[in-house]
Amino acid sequence: MESGVRTLALDTGISVPCYVQGSFEETHDDGGAPLLLLHAWGESWRSFERLIASLPDLLLVAPDLRGHGGADKPLGGYSLDEVARDAVAVLDALGVRRAHLVGSSSGGYVAQQLAVMYPDRVSSLVLVGAPLSLHSRPAFADEVEALADPVPESWVRESLSWYRLLHTVPAAYIEDRVQDGLAMPASVWKASLRGFCEAVPPTESGQISARTLILWGAHDHLVPRHHQETLAARIPGSRLKIYQETGHLVLWECPERVAGDVVGFL
Repeated sequence: MESGVRTLALDTGISVPCYVQGSFEETHDDGGAPLLLLHAWGESWRSFERLIASLPDLLLVAPDLRGHGGADKPLGGYSLDEVARDAVAVLDALGVRRAHLVGSSSGGYVAQQLAVMYPDRVSSLVLVGAPLSLHSRPAFADEVEALADPVPESWVRESLSWYRLLHTVPAAYIEDRVQDGLAMPASVWKASLRGFCEAVPPTESGQISARTLILWGAHDHLVPRHHQETLAARIPGSRLKIYQETGHLVLWECPERVAGDVVGFL
């Protein structure tokens, strides 16, 4: 299946690199709808590379979100609403009417907001370690607010230890995430986190009607189980699936298992 990275000029005023797998000329119904992969804060589309390797026959769209990876890094535009609008603008730039959304961690927060704001653009929703709410200021927020350019590589490496790993993750993958972090100026680290924390949680601002699968690691110390159960209760008909021996970074630890669950869900 044809694949590669394109640079997309979005109608929200920024340009972003976007990995595209397959051709989207026939996306008039859900059978032709691609997966739109939305990465976490501090990462890039490349955090999905191991998942993509297990999804070789699916139509895929994986952009860098505003300020991340190779995307433009303006001073503003980092509210949750605006980042969700960027994601829809990616679909518009590709001529895609509807997509199945897969959001990892805070990318799942963006996916929820997109599903609330643009329900007609969402065929289904897979939330992977996604928060119910980010109103509670995270313990590491003060560290982020203290950042200055150039962001130290030592700090980026240390920040990865905020997330406990119970499975072995390839060293090359970890190094890629370090490079993702170094690609972000201090202003983006701060503005992006503020945008998430200041937003009204999506399931409090509106209704999600899309068919939804929620994947969560039982050892996630950032996103508690009762939040996931509340999230599932707020999305009618959704299903919560628990990965017993996994922490917050479900996508990092179990990409093949996530791929299998995504394919089974679709």
